[in-house]
Amino acid sequence: MSVAEPRRIVLFRHAKADWPQVSDHERPLADRGRKDAALAGRKLADTGIPFDMALCSTATRTRETWKLAVHELPHRPKTVYEERLYEASPGELIAVLNETPDDAHNVVLIGHNPGIQGLADVLAGQAEGDTRARMAAHGFHTGAFAVLSVEGSWKSLEPGVCTLTDYWAPTE
Repeated sequence: MSVAEPRRIVLFRHAKADWPQVSDHERPLADRGRKDAALAGRKLADTGIPFDMALCSTATRTRETWKLAVHELPHRPKTVYEERLYEASPGELIAVLNETPDDAHNVVLIGHNPGIQGLADVLAGQAEGDTRARMAAHGFHTGAFAVLSVEGSWKSLEPGVCTLTDYWAPTE
């Protein structure tokens, strides 16, 4: 029996959005959000995770966040813009992740709260060090991300099977 390296999921909440007179789906990033998105991209690069795929909500603020963050990564992963990620519950997000091709080993999901925070809480059966305490203390602010590892296929992803290995927020 070989020991396979665990898959990694990064749950990335969009950066701070502005509130112009447009629909919620079309809200752009605020100035602070553009700065935080680029900083989050640098922090994602610092993790050393070679992303195979990005799953991104179709909302303007998530697309802008990803565009600024991915520019900071050493390798641009395949990006799939997925309508089902907008206003998705943790269960709906798991359903989308269950459809991820098995050749995608490391995935970043760019989405919205409360779904992203809820998904991190639901998936993380265990946590390394003080990551869970830091995530709880800071909340899942805009521009924050959580890194989770999981054994097995994407189809087997379900509540409690992941380990929360890292958490970062622009407010830390």
